[in-house]
Amino acid sequence: MIIPAKDEADRIAATVKAAHELPGADLVVVVDDGSSDGTGRVAREAGAKVVRHSRNRGKGAAMETGAEAVRLLDDGRDQPRHLLFLDADLAETARDAAPLTEPVRAGEADMTIAVFTTTVKLGGHGFVVRLSRDGIRRATGWEATAPLNGQRCLTRAAFDAALPLAPGFGVETALTIDLLRQGFRVREVEVPLAHRATGTDWRSQLHRARQFRDVARALAAREPAVARGVDRLRGRRR
Repeated sequence: MIIPAKDEADRIAATVKAAHELPGADLVVVVDDGSSDGTGRVAREAGAKVVRHSRNRGKGAAMETGAEAVRLLDDGRDQPRHLLFLDADLAETARDAAPLTEPVRAGEADMTIAVFTTTVKLGGHGFVVRLSRDGIRRATGWEATAPLNGQRCLTRAAFDAALPLAPGFGVETALTIDLLRQGFRVREVEVPLAHRATGTDWRSQLHRARQFRDVARALAAREPAVARGVDRLRGRRR
């Protein structure tokens, strides 16, 4: 399991301990992505292997760092581990992520995406979900229920095929498009997980704006017509 984390000292211990309870979970790696609190220390005390970024580099970079750490730890193994990505704020519900791994371990899917069965009030970031869902449908023809969900299990081959990952919050949208276009099997799985609800204060609104920006950039890079339009617009501004 790979858990990207930034300033999650209040929840990371519960998430790590719950992740260790998952069937087949023999390694939990936390990537402390430039936290200003004790996230890394708390995660290590809870039993995780911790890799730290000295500055915040974004979710995509944290996922790549975690996967590379697992690759190094896999040295000498006959088969590379599958990769289960979990958000740091799942807390105790992380123990319920097992259904995500089952289709991958059974060879029935190359990537699974969680669909939360627990309703969480998201404070109005549905416009980012629609942007991602519509972009994935245009690019691949596939209709995603939870296009932005970060809870995903992948084979090592699928993960490597998607490298380099899109930066920031565009990583989930790009992962889905890139793997589907290459013929990998993607499946959504309902799981009873729950993370911290997104608020409505200015910090939450700024977070949504960054999400929208990163998803839009990921889509633009994968839709030639959009990318050309962006390039023309930039040319006019110079």
